[in-house]
Amino acid sequence: MKLPFLFSLLFMMAIGATSAKNDRPNIIMFLIDDQNPSSIAAFGGNTYTPNIDRMAKEGMKFTRAYVSSSVCTPSRYSFLTGRFAGNSYSKMYVEAVGEKKNQGLPNFNVALERDKMNVGNILREAGYTTGFVGKFHLTSKLDFPEFYKGKEKWIDIPKSAKPGPETSAQFKHNEQWSRRYLKALGFSWAKNVYPENTPSPYSVHNPEWTTVAALEFIEQNKDGPFYLHLCSTLLHGPDKSWRKSMDSPLITGEGEIKSLPKVMTPRAELLKTIKEKGFNPNSHVAGEAWIDDSLGAIFRKLKELGIDDNTLVVFAPDHGRDGKASVFSHGSSKVPMIMRWPRGIAAGQVCEELVQNVDLVPTFFELGNAKKPNSYQIDGKSLNPLLKNGKAKDWRDHLYLEMGAARATVTKDWSYIAVRYTKEQITAIKKSTAQNLPKAMSYIGRLGIGVRGADRPGFFDEDQLYDLKKDPKEMKNLAYNKSQASRIKEMRYFMQNDLEVIGRPFGEFIPGGNAAKPGQIDKQIGIVKQLIIKGKNVTVPEGLKKSLKSTDEQAPDDKAKRKAKREARRKARESHRKER
Repeated sequence: MKLPFLFSLLFMMAIGATSAKNDRPNIIMFLIDDQNPSSIAAFGGNTYTPNIDRMAKEGMKFTRAYVSSSVCTPSRYSFLTGRFAGNSYSKMYVEAVGEKKNQGLPNFNVALERDKMNVGNILREAGYTTGFVGKFHLTSKLDFPEFYKGKEKWIDIPKSAKPGPETSAQFKHNEQWSRRYLKALGFSWAKNVYPENTPSPYSVHNPEWTTVAALEFIEQNKDGPFYLHLCSTLLHGPDKSWRKSMDSPLITGEGEIKSLPKVMTPRAELLKTIKEKGFNPNSHVAGEAWIDDSLGAIFRKLKELGIDDNTLVVFAPDHGRDGKASVFSHGSSKVPMIMRWPRGIAAGQVCEELVQNVDLVPTFFELGNAKKPNSYQIDGKSLNPLLKNGKAKDWRDHLYLEMGAARATVTKDWSYIAVRYTKEQITAIKKSTAQNLPKAMSYIGRLGIGVRGADRPGFFDEDQLYDLKKDPKEMKNLAYNKSQASRIKEMRYFMQNDLEVIGRPFGEFIPGGNAAKPGQIDKQIGIVKQLIIKGKNVTVPEGLKKSLKSTDEQAPDDKAKRKAKREARRKARESHRKER
């Protein structure tokens, strides 16, 4: 009697374990590059995105979703860890900004830490098979020096490289290298990885290549549970590059290949459809429709395998396009985000609460019954309370954003931005010529990407306040309006509290280290506001040139003096050699 009872008990335990395993959803994080809400029809955009629109109808659309940092690397760090990039403790970041005693400057200087405190490893330890496909952008020589040594080391392919078998072999080597790197971070599986943006010399997109790998992973792990971090290179790059990519051969992280399984709509057919819908196939719509078609292939595979019902698919970009590298809401930090999970989210839901990319990892941990180590720091909060109807009691009243020398506090109606340069940055700014000021004063010190928000009049102001209801494009800075004194005080209070939690100095909010108070570069702010800035070009108006007694007039003389000194040293060396 005891033996049959034992077998029954073991059978029930096995059934229970299988049930618990299957109750946990599969999770696909579909991360896009450079996308505004206007790139999606479901968010009011004039474009062609039928699969994304369907996803919004069948799931939950988040109208107030933000990323914490608005360039690729720090944003992707937050998507993978649930932490603000400014809280990175990677050797790469510490080397760049110093220990906690210094003001942090999060930009392209963060990496995933060696301790594997990331979503791929923690969910793997919880019983998930975790996969990575597509753009990564978080490698580091300092954190994993062994990956840059020996026979299998990373190969730096020069921009001058020519297409051909040798370059393709180097691409393939680096793609395999990336797989090993991701597995060292704790992912179970990795394939068709771009370590950075679409590489030279080809520099074209190929979503078919990444989609094929994603479908392969889903097929292999259909019994679940699985987590897939799928990162497209689209929509990165200028508009015409999308059409250029469509007209190019199949260029991948392995170089040029002859063919791929037909998992997506043929390119010519997709362009024909775009034209028939009344759109210009040479416009941005080509890129938007192309990535949309990749999502359609994912949904078809889930349906085919019968796992559509219990797979959570999250769609979101790493940041916007227009104000990239700023902390503005419009075109920068505010992004379109959608969740679809038939078993767990009712169709047609809209969430208007303030949510952020750092919230996704704790959401996945909760859904996957994953227990994180006590040492694992998370800055976000689980979105699960919102998944029923888009509302929750006692939800947050503001968000914290960071980008280089700028920080922002965002509520539903207001945005407050504080730009506080370090002492080192202020010294560099004061030494800059007028032409170099926009680069020196952009939040991440890069012209082009760093001043994408410079078409906003308040971009260079050290304090900024915007009414997001009346002024959604953030064109009128109200920070110096006396009537907004109480509002400024409230927003600064929010920022102060957030900065205290992070624990790094920042301007007068958290004094110390290399943090500097505002008001030290008023002259430079006045000058840069008079410059004409177009992308990477800076023009000094004739009227302004006359008033720049030292900045512009001395620059050529200084250049000539340096040239003369170099020439004198050269002649002295030659004379010395002759004497010998």
